[in-house]
Amino acid sequence: MLWTRTFIPTMKETPEGAEIPSHVLMLRAGLVAQVMAGAYTYLPLGLRSLRKAAQIVREEMDAAGAIELAMPCMSPTSLWEQTGRVEAFGNVLVSFSLPRQNRKVQVTLGPTHEEIVTDYMSRQISSYRQMPITVYQITTKFRNEERPRFGVMRTSEFLMKDAYSFDATVESLGHSYDAMYAAYCRIFERCSLEYLPVEAESGPIGGDASHEFMIPAENGEDTVLHCVECGYAANQERAEVGARDLVRPDVPLDELQRVDTPNCTTIEQVSGLLKRRPQDLIKTLIYSADGKPVVVLIRGDHEANEAKIRRAMGAETLELAEPDVIGRVTGAPVGFAGPVRLAEKLPIWADRDVQRSVNAVTGANAADVHLTGVNLGRDFEVDRFDDLRSAVDGDPCPRCSSSLRLRHSIEVGHVFKLGTKYSESLGARFADEKEQLHPLIMGCYGIGVNRILAGLIETNHDANGIVWPVALAPYELLVVPLKVNDEETMSVAGKLHDDLEAAGIEVLLDDRTARPGVKFKDADLIGIPLRVVIGPRGLKEGKLEVKWRWQEEAEMIDLEGAAEKLVEWIVQERKDSARFLGR
Repeated sequence: MLWTRTFIPTMKETPEGAEIPSHVLMLRAGLVAQVMAGAYTYLPLGLRSLRKAAQIVREEMDAAGAIELAMPCMSPTSLWEQTGRVEAFGNVLVSFSLPRQNRKVQVTLGPTHEEIVTDYMSRQISSYRQMPITVYQITTKFRNEERPRFGVMRTSEFLMKDAYSFDATVESLGHSYDAMYAAYCRIFERCSLEYLPVEAESGPIGGDASHEFMIPAENGEDTVLHCVECGYAANQERAEVGARDLVRPDVPLDELQRVDTPNCTTIEQVSGLLKRRPQDLIKTLIYSADGKPVVVLIRGDHEANEAKIRRAMGAETLELAEPDVIGRVTGAPVGFAGPVRLAEKLPIWADRDVQRSVNAVTGANAADVHLTGVNLGRDFEVDRFDDLRSAVDGDPCPRCSSSLRLRHSIEVGHVFKLGTKYSESLGARFADEKEQLHPLIMGCYGIGVNRILAGLIETNHDANGIVWPVALAPYELLVVPLKVNDEETMSVAGKLHDDLEAAGIEVLLDDRTARPGVKFKDADLIGIPLRVVIGPRGLKEGKLEVKWRWQEEAEMIDLEGAAEKLVEWIVQERKDSARFLGR
């Protein structure tokens, strides 16, 4: 391909509103162009890389035994009402009505396709003999992202691979899940991504087991706790806190006292007024678990983890209680609750670290008043201790004697064991060998194809631009003739281009009349892995200058046999990315 015959609108300056490196570079390198907040046009270079990522995904899904199909983006909202996800997704769901003759049909643009695929399989699978089966698609998804940002990282329209497995037994689901997990590892390895599989919450998708595939990145919006010693990793919603010393310090117990704390309803306000550390306070949170109020105690410097609390209580739903409920059970407005002398007797759950609190500060269950000198056993009792808080950097690992380290990450894939949540809602049942009916057992497996590109760029760039691996680069090799008006130079460049292209190499020839400095800057910006420079001095010596994008220095190779050598290099790099990974 000739540079002048394609469309590569590079930019010198950082575009307004671009916040992180991947966003800046995708715009500057002419990979994408913004249409509106959360929606982008993929330009020729970006589209080539996007298609490469999608093809790697497709090849590995096929190799894992999944079957490709294509489902519509649009579906009747009634399907989503049957599964309860209209409420679960809320404003994220893109729904609207279509006029159809004398009526209106409410439809939804799918952020994912559990409803459509389950509804279809409910009419196709009737016997255990038809399973296991896994189907997948690569298609556009829609989510009403209220705060689209970070370029293609968080958009309202995006390309996603979603797969769905159907099994007759939980054991069989485990095999399907493991096959997809292994396929994901191969996909991200082939894309030359540094990735980390982590334990995760299922969220509005549902299900009882899941893993996220994360790209560790400084600008990642997700938070992961990772143990470098044993490899344990989980997102902050899921991460367990390991064993620690929970013996209360042996110090004299202070007298319980009431202190006025006017208008102090937060940990920061109370600790500032009383000159106490946040860890000296105990937060008293009133939750509604399956509609019943419960008390949860968390140390002041920690954050309650609602996913852990819900799991520990075995609750289907968990949410902070309404102000009127808080007022009724504590006798005080929001911000002054405490475990001592509640207005109503409620179950009290506490995070394990509360066991070490001594002479703590809590709300006094009265407006504008707190208690000091609060001690477990003397002043209040706890019904159950559990791991109820979010893990933080430095917490003990739950699997070994080392510590957890917090890492910011970009989610690029997610796998779920869904179980029967959707098949039960949509009546998808099969007959076993005894002709007894059971709901289909499902798994769900998603990859954000756009995020593969953005995550790769976010973690592989330098001051000059993108650093692509061969696997995802829009072109594998760039030929740069320094004098396009020189007949010999262009003859050599054209022949090299044609020979490489005939050998199956994806090659771009920069035939612009621009100065060499401009060409080199653009070459570094768009990040094509291997650059070949053809100049008059080198030609006189029968040499070509070659440079891998990630190398500091160029090297000279003989013009004779150059095409064969370059083909060999690129073919080998396609196989193992050894040069890229070893840079």
